[in-house]
Amino acid sequence: MTVGKKARKSARGNRWGLAFVGLLLLAAGAAALAAGLGAFGTGVAGSPLLTDSAARYTRASWVPYAVVALSVVLALIALRWLVVQGRVDWVGRLRMEPEPLMGTTELTAGAARGVFEEEVGEYPGVRRARVKMTESSSSPHLRLDLTLNADADATAVWRRVRGEALENLRSSLELDRLPAVVRMTMTAPAKNPARELV
Repeated sequence: MTVGKKARKSARGNRWGLAFVGLLLLAAGAAALAAGLGAFGTGVAGSPLLTDSAARYTRASWVPYAVVALSVVLALIALRWLVVQGRVDWVGRLRMEPEPLMGTTELTAGAARGVFEEEVGEYPGVRRARVKMTESSSSPHLRLDLTLNADADATAVWRRVRGEALENLRSSLELDRLPAVVRMTMTAPAKNPARELV
């Protein structure tokens, strides 16, 4: 299973888990509200929250320890959930097309990113290029963030990125396809542009 599929599965699990907890809390709140308003009879609405037998259990010496243990378990579950949310699906190594006799060749994703960023960064109008590779080492996806000068031709930059840089990277990594998301932002023009003395 690729990292991207794991992330999507994790997101789907989060949605189902949160939906279940939300429905459970909603049902409990609705039942408590209905009981308080007398929907189950005046006897239920006027009765104490804990009966005498239940109150006897809450006064037991082991109850505070059980509550602390349950709180710690819930805190650890919540902490694990938060850690999963912060997990990134960046690829650290790229696996080239394996050759039966030569074995498998791996390339650090940083080297491929550096070459790509340097190539795109030299295009006219490009101030900065940042690349992240996601999904899997054998079938990577590319996220490119470009910062362009205010007077840059964004269409021309996009055409060169699509027709040259992405194609060069795809062929050098020996990939059949290289899905990419390109995000462009423009910098504000300088308030005091530099002047050249003639």
